[in-house]
Parts: sequence; structure tokens; C-alpha cells
Amino acid sequence: MKIIGGFINFISYFSPNYAAHLAVFLFSKPKKGKIKENEAPFLNTATKETVFYQNIPIATYHWRGNKETILLVHGWESNAFRWKDLIEMLQSKDYNIIAIDAPAHGNSGNKIFNVFIYSECIHAVASHFEIDAIIGHSVGATASAISLHNYHSPIKKLVSLGAPSNFAGIINNYRLMMGYSKRVSDAMNQYYLKHYDHEPDYFSAKNFLKDIQAKGLIIHDKKDRIISYRDALDISRHYHDSKLIKTVGLGHGLKSQQVYNHILEFLNA
Repeated sequence: MKIIGGFINFISYFSPNYAAHLAVFLFSKPKKGKIKENEAPFLNTATKETVFYQNIPIATYHWRGNKETILLVHGWESNAFRWKDLIEMLQSKDYNIIAIDAPAHGNSGNKIFNVFIYSECIHAVASHFEIDAIIGHSVGATASAISLHNYHSPIKKLVSLGAPSNFAGIINNYRLMMGYSKRVSDAMNQYYLKHYDHEPDYFSAKNFLKDIQAKGLIIHDKKDRIISYRDALDISRHYHDSKLIKTVGLGHGLKSQQVYNHILEFLNA
């Protein structure tokens, strides 16, 4: 990582813009998340449909039910299969369930992934299926909140599992891991400003949660080693109509009956 970062630092002396392009491309290209052989049989039990955002095909999986329509949104380097246990529980309660594969993940198209593209894809899917509630994990929850903020969505409930409270924190962790220089970091900020109208600092809980109308449930593990519990506290501070539940020992994945029971209680309220 540091060797690659050093090479990009070197390039930045001659072309900061190209260095930023390389850095953002590396950051945006998942290495995992495609459907595995043992995951396909479960996903094949759903009705499949492709929804497009611009020219990006988004794979959707539909398990039909008669109650409210729930959209499941996974995180980085994952796919719709990560929800298998929760889907089966929601099926037993007759919920209408939609799960998606993010861009560059699962069976969806595109070569790169970022929270901005994901938020637009979530909006396209939510509009197509008339979603009532969203359950998002990690960056999927953040992208969902940004989508609700950007489009003032009528969605009634949002469940946020192990979510980062700001995009800048994720970027800074990546910069530190790669050892990027200030020149590269500044050029990356300018790249995001040019392509997404704002620098990473803008995409924080205080900005994208302040006017969300959906009722919120925040669940985060105290010992999450991927996204700090401090992020959950920050989200809770700015998401006024929300409840924060702390778990201990479940890690970042939050795959447990305890968590699913909290979700069901929230959806039924």
C-alpha cells in the first residue's frame, strides 16, 4: 500500500490532477463483493429485475409479501446475500422485500463504487418499487441517508447499521493507509469538488441528516473495529427523530438475532 502511495505521491509532483484520479480510482474499486457459488441458490429464490441509474444496471432481488416494502442496502465489498438471515425473518412476517447489489458489486454493473453513485442508485430503486423503509449497513446506510436528503424522500423509516457519520473520515483513513502526501490529499479534495459539487467534509451527519423526515433506528457495536462507535454518537446527535441502540461483541457485521429483533420491533411500531 505504501509503495503504491509513494508512486502516486511522486506522480503528483508532475500532475496533481492525474495523481488524484489514480488515488480516487483505487479507493473506488472494490476487490470483493461478487456473488459466490454458494450464495447464488438463495438469491435465485427471488424475482430478479434490473433497474437502471443512467447507464448503470442495478441488480434487484424481490421476495414478495403483503406488508410494507423494505429495501435492504449492503455495504462495501458485499452483496445482497449478506441479508439472508434477516430476509428469512422478514419473510416469516410477510414483509415485501427488495435487496440490491451496489454498483460494482454482486450482479450489478459499473467498474467503480462510491457513496454518491450509490445514493443515486438507491433513489432509482426506491422510486421504482415505492419503498416504505430502508435498512442499510455501513456505507450503504450512509448512502441511503444522503439519498433521502437529496430527494426529500417520503420513506417512513431508516435503519442504520454500523454506519460512518461522515465521508471525510473514510477518505482520511484511506489516505493514511496509503501514505498520501498533502499535495495528493488536496488534489483529491478538488477532484470530489469538481465531480460531486462538494469536498468530502460536506458529506457529514450534520448536513445530510438535518432534514430527513424518516424515523430512524441506529444500531452500532461498541467494539466495531471498522467504523468507530463515535460515528454512531455523531449520527444520533444530528438525527433528531432516531433511537440509538448499542451492542457489544457483535462487531461491524451486526449479524445477530438480537439486532434483527430490534429491527422487527422498529418496523412494527
